[in-house]
Amino acid sequence: MRYLRDLFRSSRRSIPTLLGGCAVVYFGYHAIQGERGVMTLLSLERQIAQAEIDLQAADAEEALLERHVALLRPQSLDRDMLDEQVRLVLNLAHPDDLVIPRVSNEIAAY
Repeated sequence: MRYLRDLFRSSRRSIPTLLGGCAVVYFGYHAIQGERGVMTLLSLERQIAQAEIDLQAADAEEALLERHVALLRPQSLDRDMLDEQVRLVLNLAHPDDLVIPRVSNEIAAY
């Protein structure tokens, strides 16, 4: 009987410690894995870095397209650029031209 009473008293004293430990574990887990946790923050930082890389690539492509458009304006018409675009769009070539087909049509739109 005394053994049960001592066990009950010692368990009553350890309950707040146990609850405190559970609270620390719960909040610690959510601080790392939760919706606003450290892992989510790292994932968002990776997405931001990738978006910045994509933005730089898009800016470079935009600058290239702007240069090509500027060459086709009537004020600064480049005859070589005009000839290149006419041959590309109409798929024509001069009889004396040497035509070398390309494997990739990536830049064909320029």
